[in-house]
Amino acid sequence: MSEVKIPYKIYLSENEIPTAWYNLRADMKNKPAPLLNPGTGQPLTAEEMSGIFCEELVKQELDNDTAYYPIPQEIQDFYKMYRPSPLVRAYCLEEKLGTPAKIYYKFEGNNTSGSHKLNSAAAQAYYAKQQGLKGVTTETGAGQWGTALSMACSYYNLDCKVFMVKISYEQKPFRREVMRTYGASVTPSPSTETAVGKKILAEHPGTTGSLGCAISEAVEVAVSNPGYRYVLGSVLNQVLLHQSVIGLEAKAALDKYGVKPDIIIGCAGGGSNLGGLIAPFMGEKLRGEADYRIIAVEPASCPSFTRGKFAYDFCDTGMICPLAKMYTLGSGFIPSPNHAGGLRFHGMSTILSQLYHDGYMEARAVEQTSVFEAAEIFARVEGILPAPESSHAIKAAIDEALKCKETGEEKTILFGLTGTGYFDLMAYQQFNDGTMTDYIPTDEDLAKGFAGLPQVPGQD
Repeated sequence: MSEVKIPYKIYLSENEIPTAWYNLRADMKNKPAPLLNPGTGQPLTAEEMSGIFCEELVKQELDNDTAYYPIPQEIQDFYKMYRPSPLVRAYCLEEKLGTPAKIYYKFEGNNTSGSHKLNSAAAQAYYAKQQGLKGVTTETGAGQWGTALSMACSYYNLDCKVFMVKISYEQKPFRREVMRTYGASVTPSPSTETAVGKKILAEHPGTTGSLGCAISEAVEVAVSNPGYRYVLGSVLNQVLLHQSVIGLEAKAALDKYGVKPDIIIGCAGGGSNLGGLIAPFMGEKLRGEADYRIIAVEPASCPSFTRGKFAYDFCDTGMICPLAKMYTLGSGFIPSPNHAGGLRFHGMSTILSQLYHDGYMEARAVEQTSVFEAAEIFARVEGILPAPESSHAIKAAIDEALKCKETGEEKTILFGLTGTGYFDLMAYQQFNDGTMTDYIPTDEDLAKGFAGLPQVPGQD
């Protein structure tokens, strides 16, 4: 029997867009450790969280048991502006590599924000509007989340205040201007607008900033202004819940043609796209219904999984946020300024951290020059300029495909193409000019971050 010809792009119909998000925690035997109140050391309560986050999002954040959350019709209607996103068979990349492997990627860049971040931004802005809030605050690193949230807030007529990591604010002015076009105010972080920003600047003069710094500033502004709440684009359980639309759509498209991936690959910074992509597949793995090899790919310059510690830590540099048990480099860790892409958060999603700790997936760190080499190979044959974040997954997918070439194995590879790189051209310029460098933190560098880990009972 001849093989079924798989289309270059597999689209679901509009009525096949998921109508419920999948909560991966419902199938986890070992649940993620609870967030802790840094003052008391006790699990954070819904009442305590409601001063920071929207009420409905607090429920989603704390829910370890509900497998499926119905997506409100208003959010489904928003999704229809750019979803379903295509699942693409990378025939041209396969031919370029000369591999027997079959490569698929889920492309999330077909919206103005240029990334998957809009999936959660739309949901969080909707719940803020439903609660009757005036606006929201947030941080952004490379700018994808800030762009997505500014779009969603514009749609729901909410004020949006973004603290953007200073090095990205300077390197990516056009991403900043998209946010402003959608009505958001954008401040380079650390700034003099907040008490925590002033403190960080005093302690680290000339710092280029970090996501941890920007989170501290965004939270301070949210809790200091009535009618505002803080929203986050990655790491949190609620975000991975919203991003499950990626994996649900990818699995539905593959199921249409009877395709089962052997290897699933996602880039990993805080965990939003990786968690969203793998959700339904990991669910099957946890329930014993199927098995997959799942690979998280992170930058060697910010190696939370591969060199971090599984411990309770602050989610922000200012140490005003809850404590999360995760793979972390320490809340004081600041990536090297030469780090070109996103994926710069010092920690990792508690869900993914627990799954990694329990052996359900593997992780690898890659250097950024090799990431951009993979990005250019992909761009030249597949016709999409990938975001640096996505290119970490591309690098690993190419490596796995070349292994198949060596062994003759016909494995099926699925990876997440989180977005486009058209606002990352300074990084591409550095690569093309040969001025891009790799920096891998030394053990001594990492020890400084680990030294700041909070003292929590039972923590190693």
